[in-house]
Amino acid sequence: MARVFPEGRLVYGMQLPVQSQSTLYAEPWEASAGAADLAEIARAADRAGFAYLASCDHVAIPRRLAGPMSTVWYDPVATLSFLAAITEHVRLLSHVAIVGLRHPLISAKQYATLDHLSGGRLILGVGAGHVQEEFEALGVDFARRGPLLDETLDALRAALGPEEYPEFEGAAFAFKDLGQLPRPAQERIPVWVGGSSPAAVRRAAVRGDGWLPQGDPRDKLPAQVARIRELRAAAGVADPIEMGAITEALYVGEPGWDTGRRTLTGKAEALAESLRAYKALGIDQIQVRFRSRDRAELIDQISAFGAEVGPLLND
Repeated sequence: MARVFPEGRLVYGMQLPVQSQSTLYAEPWEASAGAADLAEIARAADRAGFAYLASCDHVAIPRRLAGPMSTVWYDPVATLSFLAAITEHVRLLSHVAIVGLRHPLISAKQYATLDHLSGGRLILGVGAGHVQEEFEALGVDFARRGPLLDETLDALRAALGPEEYPEFEGAAFAFKDLGQLPRPAQERIPVWVGGSSPAAVRRAAVRGDGWLPQGDPRDKLPAQVARIRELRAAAGVADPIEMGAITEALYVGEPGWDTGRRTLTGKAEALAESLRAYKALGIDQIQVRFRSRDRAELIDQISAFGAEVGPLLND
């Protein structure tokens, strides 16, 4: 399996704003934003050399969680397909698709088409999910979502492979003699596994081409990276794996407003020096998030990061 990004270089991507609006991270201006804003932000990130744009996945949010989570969750396949048409280079990442909610042939049809239409730019990020009512409404066993995800990933490997008539035999899913065209443009779709629980870390090690942690602070990353490498070696998986991290909130330059005490702010060299430390922790790609008060400020931040900080990340 070839890596998605060059070995030894720290690359940067971003979770898109607007498409998911949990109160944990959404800025106030996103509530009234829409397709035009997403399009301009995606184009700016594409121009600024971002490695990927990411979109989340939830089918429906129960009332008990609607306060903190909100009910704004764009569909990742629709969103990334829309952005594929207006960008040229940036990779398209589902971060993360709850693929256990759907039959693997449905996911394979959607994501193979997305990869085909985008010229091979898909990265399939997957996770187990955490909203019980969402599973119950769709008739999926929430308690067994871990083993179900494992089998779904094995089925997706077959269904997203080169064969027009993929075959798979498992406990929950079985298919053969069912053709699906178009095939993905990529010979092998990279699968990045999200989550920081012991089960998610094991899944990333054994079944993933990459790992997407769920907000692990810097001091927790080395142990997680070491654990994944140890589990991967024990399972006899020789292919490389790309390790990720979600950075602190960023602001390039000196903000004239309160961006919060945990936000990294300052000149490009200071930010780059702080972010370069991720590479020493064994991280290959960082997911960055910028504080902003409107779309224009976010686009300015994306552009400044690409022009001033990005080139210093691999000095």
